[in-house]
Amino acid sequence: MTSHDLASRDLDGARVLVTGAAGFVGSHLCEQLIRSGASVIGLDNLSTGRRQNLCALTGERSFTFLDGDVTLPHPVHGPLDAIMHLASPAAPRDYLALPVATLRAGALGTLNMAELARQKGARLLLASTSEVYGDPLEHPQAESYLGNVNPIGPRSVYDEAKRFAEAVTAQAGRTGVRTAIARIFNTYGPRMSGADSRMVPTFIRQALAGAPLTIAGDGTQTRSLCYVDDTVEGLIRLLTCGFADPVNIGGTHEITVLELAHLIRDLCGSRSPITFVDLPADDPRRRRPDITRAARVLGWEPQVSLREGLARTLAWERRQVTAGAVA
Repeated sequence: MTSHDLASRDLDGARVLVTGAAGFVGSHLCEQLIRSGASVIGLDNLSTGRRQNLCALTGERSFTFLDGDVTLPHPVHGPLDAIMHLASPAAPRDYLALPVATLRAGALGTLNMAELARQKGARLLLASTSEVYGDPLEHPQAESYLGNVNPIGPRSVYDEAKRFAEAVTAQAGRTGVRTAIARIFNTYGPRMSGADSRMVPTFIRQALAGAPLTIAGDGTQTRSLCYVDDTVEGLIRLLTCGFADPVNIGGTHEITVLELAHLIRDLCGSRSPITFVDLPADDPRRRRPDITRAARVLGWEPQVSLREGLARTLAWERRQVTAGAVA
C-alpha cells in the first residue's frame, strides 16, 4: 500500500507510526488503527505514558513498540504510510513538572517527525490542542481564531510548544509533505493516569474515596468534553481524508466545572463535599469548539453523550480500584 491510498479512508494494509503510543489517547488510537487493518509502530519514552495502557496489544502481530524519545531521530525501516504525532506531556501536572521536555517534544519532536514524513512520503498528522486558543476572547472557538495565549505564563510550555508544532507542520505542508492538524479539545475516558490532574479523573478518584472534590476558582468556568472513542474516530477520519488545514475535534456540550463535579459525584453515589481552591494562572474561562469544519470535511461529530461517557469511565476506574485492592 502506498501512502497516497490513505485518501480512500481505507487503512487496510497501511503502516502507521504513532508517537505517544502508550499515552491515554495514543493507546486507544493504536487499537483502533489495528482494528481498521493497519499495522502500527508505537513510539513512546514512557515519561508520562504507561506500558499497561498497551496491555490489549500484547502479542498482537500488527503492533511493534519502540521505547524511545521522539526528540531524537528514529530510523524506521521499511515503508511508512502515516505518522500520527501525539507525543507530549498533556496533563497540566505533567507539563508543569516537565517544562523543557514538553517544549522539546513540540519543537524537536515535530521537526523530527516532519523530516521522517518527508523521507518516507508519509502523511503527517499533528495532534495539537485547544490550548492554542489560550483564554479565548472568541466563543465558540473556530479554527480561524488566532488565540489569546500568554507566551510567558506557566502554561506556555505546553501552549507554545503546540503552536510551534503547528507552524512546523504547516511549513512541512508548504514544502511537499502531506499534513493534517487536529486541535483536540478536552478528552476523557478510560486509561487516564491515576496521577492525572485533569478534571474528570480527579473528580472520579475523589468521589470514590469520599474525599472533597476540589474545584479551581468558583467553578463557573466552562469546558466541552469529548469521549475518547469519539476523539479517536475524528483523528482517523482526519488522517484519511486528505484535508490539511486545522480541524477542531471536541465535544459541543458546554458545562461548568461545578456542574461537572456535581454530575460525577451523583454518578459515583458519593457524598463528597465540594471545596474551592485558587484558579491556576491563565486558566481559560470558557471553552467550546466550533466543529462546523469537522462536520463538513470529516462527516464527524461526537456520538457518546457526556453521561454515558462518564459512566463508562467510572466503570473502568472502579475496576482499577478493585484490581488494586486484590493485588
